[in-house]
Amino acid sequence: MNAKERYELWLNSPDIDEQTKTELRAIENDPHEIEERFYTELEFGTAGLRGILGAGDNRMNIYNVRKATEGLARYLDETVQGKARVCIAYDSRHCSDLFARESACVLAAHGVQVFLYSTLHSVPQLSFTIRELKCDAGIVVTASHNPPKYNGYKVYGPSAGQAAPDLANEITRHIRAVEGFKTAYRPYDEALADGSIKLIGRDVDEIYYQKTMTLLTQPELVKAKGSALKLVYTPLHGSGNVPVREVLKRIGVTNVTVVKEQEAPDGDFPTVSAPNPEDPNAFTLAFRYAEEVGATVIIGTDPDSDRLGCAVKKNDGTWAVLTGNQIGAILIHSLLSSYRDTGKLPKDGLVVRSIVSTHLADAICARFGVEIREVLTGFRFIAEQIAECEQTHAHTFLFGFEESYGFLAGSFARDKDAICAAMLVAEACVVCAEKGMTLYDVLEEIYNTYGFYREKVKSYTLEGKEGIEAIKGAMVKLREAPLASIAATPVVKSEDFLKPEETGLPSSNVLRMTLDDGAWITVRPSGTEPKLKLYIGAHAAADEAVEARLNALMNDMDRTLSELLGL
Repeated sequence: MNAKERYELWLNSPDIDEQTKTELRAIENDPHEIEERFYTELEFGTAGLRGILGAGDNRMNIYNVRKATEGLARYLDETVQGKARVCIAYDSRHCSDLFARESACVLAAHGVQVFLYSTLHSVPQLSFTIRELKCDAGIVVTASHNPPKYNGYKVYGPSAGQAAPDLANEITRHIRAVEGFKTAYRPYDEALADGSIKLIGRDVDEIYYQKTMTLLTQPELVKAKGSALKLVYTPLHGSGNVPVREVLKRIGVTNVTVVKEQEAPDGDFPTVSAPNPEDPNAFTLAFRYAEEVGATVIIGTDPDSDRLGCAVKKNDGTWAVLTGNQIGAILIHSLLSSYRDTGKLPKDGLVVRSIVSTHLADAICARFGVEIREVLTGFRFIAEQIAECEQTHAHTFLFGFEESYGFLAGSFARDKDAICAAMLVAEACVVCAEKGMTLYDVLEEIYNTYGFYREKVKSYTLEGKEGIEAIKGAMVKLREAPLASIAATPVVKSEDFLKPEETGLPSSNVLRMTLDDGAWITVRPSGTEPKLKLYIGAHAAADEAVEARLNALMNDMDRTLSELLGL
């Protein structure tokens, strides 16, 4: 069926509610909008579903959520011996609580034991709960840091990492077998009354808090001196407000000022253009609070609290908004230094980073004698490394990170954890204050020790069907005509991650080029948004030199990609 036929199917189906049909009738004279909503179905991948809220096959709505959950339920029926168990969490986005409840009702109708958070909770808490409650799968309703018009649906496997390709493919097969709009469904109140749906209480939160606090490397120092740290925190209208503040209070960091305008959950995210701690503009209000209270550090978490952003005050009184790579480098250096100083650094320690994250991490790990591995983008690949450590006992997992502001220490959760990261940033501030240093001093010390590593990222957003086709076309052209040089510097190594034999990693739509001066360029489509992403990294002995090198590389690659994308 074409888009118009799919549109008519929705309009005429007795299974579609009248409110949804009213929304669809409003676009009957807009062929472009009909095409956008119905030319394809939302794709279920390793990140689950993600899309714009609204009626249609290519939108996030209760029908697509039910259908995805029906596919998951049928997969569990087929693979789990006995009664399957699934836990569900949701963030502050529009319809998140509704989608979570609808998912629970479909699962309950299949005889699945559902554990549902009664209030918004974070991604890392959901990941933790999967293992704590011995669940076979987990669902979290979130679109992370996307704009308000988006929502999403992530599925986790029993290891508590996001669904791997094999699992996603199996769920997709079952989703495609669902006919029309009919799914199994159990009324919520009925399922709650007979225990098919159980609400997750504070007891699970308590276990999460206790285990997270064991990841402190110098808890006594933080307890004694933490109150001296003046810190500003913004949850950006999301799920981090309660757990971040609770953990900080418990470890002794009690002088925390919360940005009031961004404290309450709000799916409109009215104070920011996007609730993204990667964006320095997200800290605009926090800067005002920090100046008022004399804070030296600001932290912010995104709506599902898996990403952490950070700004630190410099000695000249200005503020530096740290990149995800800089936060990762600081945390790695701080953790390994504390482990070494306290005699707790394991000989088999392991740090894991994504292929687009800073190589500064490699230099730091080398100095401490800690192995570092690179994995594909997507935190589930870091989760796989944690699972391997547990299975083989060959390494002790210490830390994993992605340049996109995702960090994790320990192995209690298996997805990036901004709550844990907030705690570790606060600890690092307290530890360096004992040495008369600020967090920015630590960053400068790292650069002076290991050299100046810098990275830049640029995203090319192309909405709609035409945009997706343009992104696909650009990747095809780059493969057909590989770049021989960039900014007048020869490319000495080209890697196509669609070819595992070249990289030793699973197949992925990624291209990476290494230049003869050690600089690197990676190009990949986003797995969750209509974007083509460009990553560049360089290394030099002086700050000015690496900045000049990055700018030259960025300008050349920007021209190339803009031409390929037709911009």
